[in-house]
Amino acid sequence: MMLPDTSNTAAGADAQVEDTQREGDRFTDLLAVTSRHIALLAAWVATSGSLFFSQVLGWPPCELCWYQRICMYPLALILPIGILRRDRRLHLYVLPLALIGAPISLYHYLLIKTNLFTPPRCTGGIPCTVDYLDWFGLINIPFMALTAFLIIIVMMAAWALLPAGASATETTPARPARDWSSIAVFAIIATVLAAFAVGSALVI
Repeated sequence: MMLPDTSNTAAGADAQVEDTQREGDRFTDLLAVTSRHIALLAAWVATSGSLFFSQVLGWPPCELCWYQRICMYPLALILPIGILRRDRRLHLYVLPLALIGAPISLYHYLLIKTNLFTPPRCTGGIPCTVDYLDWFGLINIPFMALTAFLIIIVMMAAWALLPAGASATETTPARPARDWSSIAVFAIIATVLAAFAVGSALVI
C-alpha cells in the first residue's frame, strides 16, 4: 500500500509560514521607522492648530484648553529631540504627558457635547463649555486634541513594544535609515510651519 506523498504539502505550508513571517518583519520594520514620526506629526499639527485658533482666529482658550496645551506643547519639543538623539526610551517621556492630556480632552469634549458633568467654574474668563467649532455635530477642538493624544499614545505604545532588534536602524551608523529619520523630522516640522504660515496669510 502506497502512502500519500506529503512532502509537497509540507513545503507549501513552510513557504506560507515564511511569507507570513516576512510580512510581519516588514510591518515591524515599517512601524519602527514611522511610529515616532507619526506621533511627531500629530503633536506639531495639534500645537500649531491650537496656536492658529487662538493667535490667528482670535479664539481665547478656556482653562481646560490650557491644561491640554500644557500636556501637548512639550511633546512638540520632546519628540523631535528624542528622535534626533535616537533615544530608545522616548516613550518614557512622551506617554505620561499624552496619558494625562487624553482624559482632559475627553472630559472637555463630553462636557460640551453631553449633560454628564456639571460645568466647572473656570477662572480664565472663558467658559469651558464654549464650542468654537462644531463640524458635523461631532468634531470640535477638544475632539481634535483627543485624537492627537490618542495617535501619540498608540504610536508610542507601538514603539515601546517593538523588540530591541527592530530599532537597529537607530544604533547602526552605517545604515542610511538614520539620516532619513533625521531628514523626516525637519521635513515634518517645516511642512506644518509652512501650512501655519499659509493659513495665517489667507486669514489675515
